[in-house]
Amino acid sequence: MGSGRDSGRERGKRRREKASASSKGRKHQSLGAYNLEEDHVQTLEEIVDRTLKRLSNLGNQVFAVSPFSEHFGRWLVDLSMVLSEFESNDIITVDDEFMKERSQTLSNVGLELEKKRSEEASADETFKSLSANRLLLEGIEKDHLAKMGEAERKNNLKVKRLSTNVDGLRQELDIIARMKTGIFRGVSKKTKARKEAEATQKLNLALKEVASAEQAFAAEQEKLRTEYEKRKQPVVEQITVMEKEVEKQDVDGSLEARKAACETLINAVNAFVERKAK
Repeated sequence: MGSGRDSGRERGKRRREKASASSKGRKHQSLGAYNLEEDHVQTLEEIVDRTLKRLSNLGNQVFAVSPFSEHFGRWLVDLSMVLSEFESNDIITVDDEFMKERSQTLSNVGLELEKKRSEEASADETFKSLSANRLLLEGIEKDHLAKMGEAERKNNLKVKRLSTNVDGLRQELDIIARMKTGIFRGVSKKTKARKEAEATQKLNLALKEVASAEQAFAAEQEKLRTEYEKRKQPVVEQITVMEKEVEKQDVDGSLEARKAACETLINAVNAFVERKAK
């Protein structure tokens, strides 16, 4: 029994020793790989290639969602970091010409982005004015429709009253026309003719009043349309101009300036490398 326990302990001890040795081997391999990475020193070509790629990526970066000016600060920081990493590398010793061009380019693109920021802020005000003008136009249209409706209502009442008068006169004229004349009728032909003439004159005057009312209504409509167009046209023109201004801000207008700046810096890096190689 004692011998069996001793044998089991020996086997357990050997397994633990093997596991420990295996773990040490893996740890040694990991440290070796890390040291190789640490020992690797980037060449000038690698540094330049990495810098140019990062500059190219920044130059082609598109801001998809407005307000685009919210991205300007971060983009400038990223650009400065790329240049700082390039300049601070031990095997890079930038000259005055490179530093001058670098500083000028950063200054120029910063001013361009500030200009775009101001334009974007102005566009926000334009958008507010656009909304206000649209409401104004809506009010003008509602007011015009209300005035046209009121004019039509009044005209309908007037024409109805005049038409009722016309109908009454026509009935009166019809009654006169059916009157019979004679000694025993109490109405002479002369009296009948006079009554017909009077009724006809009244009817003609009533018909003229109806025609005059219709003409007056048409003139009123034209007057209201002229006033409406006079009020509406300047507002519509302003809305058209403002809509075009707002549409411009739906696209990242800073891309051209940012891309040009990165291309200038790429050329500056390449020119520096050429000077260094001489």
